[in-house]
Amino acid sequence: MNHYPQAYIAYLTEFHATRDYFECHELLEEYWKEHPGDSRAELWVGLIQLAVGQYHERRGNRRGAVKMYESACRKLDNDDIRTLGLDRASLLAQLKRRMAAAANQGSSFEDMNLPIQDDELLSHCLVRSSRLALEWGYPSKMDDESLVHRHRLRDRTNVLEARSKALRERRERRERSL
Repeated sequence: MNHYPQAYIAYLTEFHATRDYFECHELLEEYWKEHPGDSRAELWVGLIQLAVGQYHERRGNRRGAVKMYESACRKLDNDDIRTLGLDRASLLAQLKRRMAAAANQGSSFEDMNLPIQDDELLSHCLVRSSRLALEWGYPSKMDDESLVHRHRLRDRTNVLEARSKALRERRERRERSL
């Protein structure tokens, strides 16, 4: 099997088995940031944007979804996507369908299933899903607020504290320079 990072396998599992697109974004973003200079950096960003697009569309933020899908399309329209075990043509066709649906106010949300063409990669993902007692390929649980609106429910204490500290430090520097 091609060498795939564990973060990618975890991303695929979350994408298809929990439909926790927010977590997909977190997993792959962390990996991407920890590996500057990775030759697949643009693909990682494209997959992050794809997950964010699904998250926005499911929440009804159609404009945000279209924006993310468009950007993901540009980044994933690359022959190197095959190095991630995905079928490029099928992926782009799905993305374009989701983009059109998100732009249409009358359409309903549908989860994407990424076209994994590497059988060994798919097998690893299915085994991981099974070990975690997750069902691969089931649709999003639209009534699960913790899934649909996760960004609103997460603990942001550390982020807020860091922002507050940075603001205090800027003020102190400004005062010292006067």
